[in-house]
Amino acid sequence: MREISLRCDPYLVNTRITPNQLTYLMVVAGILAGAALLVPGLTGALVAAVLIQLYLLLDCVDGEVARWRKQTSITGVYLDRVGHYLCEAALLVGFGVRGADAFGDGRPEWLWAFLGTLAALGAILIKAETDLVDVARSRSGLPAVKDEAATPRSSGLALARRAAAALKFHRLVGGVEASLFILFVAVLDMIGGDLFWTRLGIAVLAGIAILQTLLHLVSILASSRLK
Repeated sequence: MREISLRCDPYLVNTRITPNQLTYLMVVAGILAGAALLVPGLTGALVAAVLIQLYLLLDCVDGEVARWRKQTSITGVYLDRVGHYLCEAALLVGFGVRGADAFGDGRPEWLWAFLGTLAALGAILIKAETDLVDVARSRSGLPAVKDEAATPRSSGLALARRAAAALKFHRLVGGVEASLFILFVAVLDMIGGDLFWTRLGIAVLAGIAILQTLLHLVSILASSRLK
């Protein structure tokens, strides 16, 4: 997406649109992606995947335009972080409601909406755990954490962290990867004629989100990030 965004930047830097306005557009695109999943069938999943790509493009462009114009700000960083929280949560909640078949002809099965919301909560908590490291250090008068401090002090935990990073299963609850996963299970459902694969996908993402939330917390507490 960087290759595309860098081609878009020259057309934006001389306009009146501000980097923060681009961030707002990013948030709108991400939330609409979650709403698009309420449209049944392959259409909703496809629209959601396209909107998430637009969300990713705007996520690149807003920072690039800000740096080009030298308009970077704490407000922009804050809006960007809040935008990621909202958009990734909206996508997973929309996935859950899609699995519940809330707008179908039959009776909705709200268990799937609950699991989708649980996955969204996990995705938010994972980001919050990372951000709260900086909050805790700042309130204690400590400088920003260095990358090498992320390695757990225990050799066993460090090995487990490297294994998890290599498998990258945790990335499935991220917006871009989740949207492609949702599109994939929608294709399988179109072939099967029901919501079996969507519901299985919701359960998988909820499980990953819960597991990753716990593992990420343990990784932070076992590292030197809070020292």
